[in-house]
Amino acid sequence: MARLVFLLLIACLAACAHDYHRAAVNSVPTQIPDRIVLNWSGDPATAASVTWRTDTHITKAEGQIAEADASPNFVTWAKREEARTEKWTRNGYAAHFHSVTFEGLKPNTHYAYRVGSGKIWSSWYQFRTASAKPDSFTFIYFGDAQNNLLALWARTIRTAMLDAPDADFIIHAGDLVNKPNRDSEWQEWFKAGDWIHAKIPSIPTPGNHEYDKDAGKRRLSTLWRPHFTLPENGPTGLAETTYYTDYQGARIISLNSNERIEDQTPWLEQVLATNPNPWTFVTFHHPVYSASKGRDNKDLREAWKPLFDKYAVDMVLQGHDHTYARGHNIGNGVTVRDTTKGTVYVVSVSGPKQSDLRKDRWMTRGAENTQLYQVISVSGNTLHYRAMTAVGELYDAFDLVKQQGEPNTLIERGPGSPERRKNKNTLEKRDDDDKVY
Repeated sequence: MARLVFLLLIACLAACAHDYHRAAVNSVPTQIPDRIVLNWSGDPATAASVTWRTDTHITKAEGQIAEADASPNFVTWAKREEARTEKWTRNGYAAHFHSVTFEGLKPNTHYAYRVGSGKIWSSWYQFRTASAKPDSFTFIYFGDAQNNLLALWARTIRTAMLDAPDADFIIHAGDLVNKPNRDSEWQEWFKAGDWIHAKIPSIPTPGNHEYDKDAGKRRLSTLWRPHFTLPENGPTGLAETTYYTDYQGARIISLNSNERIEDQTPWLEQVLATNPNPWTFVTFHHPVYSASKGRDNKDLREAWKPLFDKYAVDMVLQGHDHTYARGHNIGNGVTVRDTTKGTVYVVSVSGPKQSDLRKDRWMTRGAENTQLYQVISVSGNTLHYRAMTAVGELYDAFDLVKQQGEPNTLIERGPGSPERRKNKNTLEKRDDDDKVY
């Protein structure tokens, strides 16, 4: 009997491991705006979109925006923009999501905005519009957040923000949450980033954990589109999951690696072929070259990598494998190098769920059991890359230099420290809920 109780206890602890470490949140909406997030759905130089949530008592909402000034009097010249409101319901639970797009903004200008209605308002948040021409910029890139978001992912995004306080935007490479329609997990994600989401524009791409099964069919989370206001310039039926944004001399492309890969391929080629920018970044969830053992995304690689090679994509930023891997000049075989192309492939993880690296290495630098964020800066023909641990240690670094008519040149700048490997104190292991379904 004692043995049976012991075995049941072990099974319970294993099943509840993710929840056991979660920080408590109250996900019930109120009349006060929350889950405020800044996105781009149009030209980042002249427009900005904001999305937020309230309870269903708020049926009409608006945003206000003004050029920011050191004097608090800037509030007197704020312009109003009526919000679009949609109702979200699930299992008898309801909320209103509001969104507004501020248009006609001046390039490279400091703005302040707030959202609300009547006498109930958010604080004022400040941001700067993009330059109308190529210019230097910096962004942060996160792999999977996914689990224990407020308890353990929060430290990663907060450390990243202290490290790169002038970041212009943030790329989230999928699996923002673990259960796609569990509202409390989304509450954790927004609470972990808090004002960061409202001030620094987010460019999210969906992971497999943003999908749920419904009558045997995979469906995007019912909370994905209500939470974000993203470009709708992708293929029909993939709105706000497959899209692109041009920012100060770079084209940033989000692909949806969860479904309809072949349908996205001609769209991707057209977007790459007509790209007027010197820099190109592509982000999606499932890696072209998997970093963890027992995984491979052959169909995706065969569909998209030839286009990355043909159009000299600079970097491909991915998640899913819960490890870190960075490789350069990779051919169509996992271990074969292609010396004529310069794309850099990165797989990273910002949350606590960790897996093992594969044995057959394609990567130049790898890591296990390590929460990371990446800071990427572009200035002229040079890209500076840093992969940092959640405690602010430099783990990987390089420069990528554009050469006229030639592949990019990669210059290693890493610390030279040993690669990090899993130990007995690893908190999370990959489980069956990380399969693509």
